[in-house]
Amino acid sequence: MRDRRPWWKTALGVIFTALMLFPVYWMLNVSLTKTSDLRLSPPHLFPVDPTFEGYAEVLRQQLPNLGTSLLIGIGCVLLTVLIAAPAAYAISLLNLRGGRPLNFVLLVAQMIPAVVMAMGFYAIYVRLGLLNSVGGLILADSTIAVPFGVLLFTAFMSGLPRELLQAARIDGAGAWRVFTSVVMPLSRNSVLTVALFAFLWAWSDFVFASTLARNSALKPITLGIYAYIGNNTTQWNAIMATAVVASIPAAILLIVAQRYVAAGVTAGAVKD
Repeated sequence: MRDRRPWWKTALGVIFTALMLFPVYWMLNVSLTKTSDLRLSPPHLFPVDPTFEGYAEVLRQQLPNLGTSLLIGIGCVLLTVLIAAPAAYAISLLNLRGGRPLNFVLLVAQMIPAVVMAMGFYAIYVRLGLLNSVGGLILADSTIAVPFGVLLFTAFMSGLPRELLQAARIDGAGAWRVFTSVVMPLSRNSVLTVALFAFLWAWSDFVFASTLARNSALKPITLGIYAYIGNNTTQWNAIMATAVVASIPAAILLIVAQRYVAAGVTAGAVKD
């Protein structure tokens, strides 16, 4: 029989969870507060007289920005998986020469601050004509997601049963056929994990967007939120409403894919 959890542990868990989620609640509270009530002291802990004027502003001004962020996120996911999965397959299963040093280089690449990379991208994009373009942002965001994807795919694929791969080769399958027909179907959890993280990185990116697409006609939602902020802004309900709407896709993806993410992140942690 399993021992019952002490009540104080449950109480601590509830308290810590409430503290962590309080900013989310306050964001929702402010998004429903009238502009005239935003500067009350003390502020209302609950939306006493809720209004949806902030959400009306979102629907009127931010829908194109949400569409742009969705396009960038999907593009980043596709580019990341297309690059990271074959690279990890070569490192983990094809005995690629220099695989371990390459893994170390990818790990170091993740430690480079995004603002440093943004400055480098700016100098390159000016010459290539990719500044203020959706494609340029997809490429820049993928440089953050690809190293993580390669490392995670490598950890998972290293634990795949070699018997399955050998059986496919005996049946006449080449390296590419083994990858597409055996390795990738077995790597579903890792694919979903990499895709989720790549989408979230692209969806929440501000550094690359503010550096490489400040004057673009198609701006992501992070720049749309930033456009509300000024020295004398009074649109805090619109800012918070935009933040709430922008958080919904990420929250839905995390809830739907949490089981696959847990399996994908822990893949390769234990080897037989």
